[in-house]
Amino acid sequence: MYPLNYIEPVFRPPSEAHSLILQVTNGCSWNKCTFCDMYTAEQKKFRPKPQADIDKELAHIAETGYPPVRRVFLADGDAMSLSFKRLKAILESIRRYLPNVQRVSSYCLPRNLKNKSVEELTELRELGLSLMYVGCESGDNEVLAAIEKGETFDSSLAALQKIKYAGMKSSVMILNGMGGQHLSEQHAIQSAKLMNEAQPDYLATLVVSFSGGMERVQAGYNGQYRELEQLALFREIQIMLETLELEKTIFRSDHASNYLVLKGVLNKDKERLLQTVNQAITQPGSVRLRPQSMRGL
Repeated sequence: MYPLNYIEPVFRPPSEAHSLILQVTNGCSWNKCTFCDMYTAEQKKFRPKPQADIDKELAHIAETGYPPVRRVFLADGDAMSLSFKRLKAILESIRRYLPNVQRVSSYCLPRNLKNKSVEELTELRELGLSLMYVGCESGDNEVLAAIEKGETFDSSLAALQKIKYAGMKSSVMILNGMGGQHLSEQHAIQSAKLMNEAQPDYLATLVVSFSGGMERVQAGYNGQYRELEQLALFREIQIMLETLELEKTIFRSDHASNYLVLKGVLNKDKERLLQTVNQAITQPGSVRLRPQSMRGL
């Protein structure tokens, strides 16, 4: 859509489908999560893009003037690893070349906010960076250790609270099935407890899958990882919904990987969503599910 030279592959959240994808880093600085196959190719080794190159791309977009840019997503998976100074320069450049942009967003690893103060994040928000997509994956420390996330319940909570204190919005992802059969219940409960503490603006779940194989995941679980079958995935979501106590969080379980599509606002729609999940469990075939042929990433 936009005349930019990307280092492929490029990933973005589904809600950024119509945004300008501005690649300010390549790859992921952590790149150790055992379930993730997004940034493993040789060409996706992590490195920041020079500011001069970013300025040149933004100037080119401004010159073409079409299509108009209203939203910008900072790619790749780790833009927030950049320093406050670099992020400020990028946002000022966006404002200079694309003054009509209404929202800038980014993926965010919790660890990348440790060295950024609330005051710095507030300044970035005032420059347009208003939404962070945080892949918490789980709130359970045993699961997080097994998948080599490099985070804990407390580190994820600290980042989410810092985002909120800065006046930004957070969109959190939890991976349905990431605990496998053995840790499913505690994965659901601890993930819900993390969300209860953080009260994110958006919460989404997707069903974990292993397109690149399960060797790395099995290593983290000492060979004991067992994928959840469909009903077990529903039961995990059921437990999480029962444990969630949210004030006003938009909830979505409608990713292409999900069998059961759920949408609502929590806790307002909690009972309705639980009724749907309960029906899918107790009355197989009575609730419309996404066909296997239509599932994917």
